[in-house]
Amino acid sequence: QVQPVESGGGSVQAGGSLILSCTAAVTTSSRYCMGWFRQAPGKEREGVAIIYTIDGTEYYADSVKGRFTISQDNKKDTVYLRMNSLKPEDAALYYCAHDRPRWDATKGWHCPRRPDEFGTWGQGTQVTVSS
Repeated sequence: QVQPVESGGGSVQAGGSLILSCTAAVTTSSRYCMGWFRQAPGKEREGVAIIYTIDGTEYYADSVKGRFTISQDNKKDTVYLRMNSLKPEDAALYYCAHDRPRWDATKGWHCPRRPDEFGTWGQGTQVTVSS
């Protein structure tokens, strides 16, 4: 699997915005789940936002709903995470990951949610939010 490459991290003040980018050689027009995850010091890695590339279905963690938006650019094989109204608690190392969707009779094709269900990870990009 080709490792995703993240970019766009940085330092902002609370209330500010950042856009993270994730480029992966897996074509976003294929059946893939692309996710953004984050890990703060001393905390477990958590899912932030996930997109199913074939139909654009999105998932957001409750803590970021209404503030973060995940999107994709199929021509660039890139997935973005726009982060608005950033809070100090959003500070973390942000990772991009991808994996194949899962199938079951109830949900049909769907994306996994847990970090341990994603197999290919980028190196991460740091986001710092000052109060």
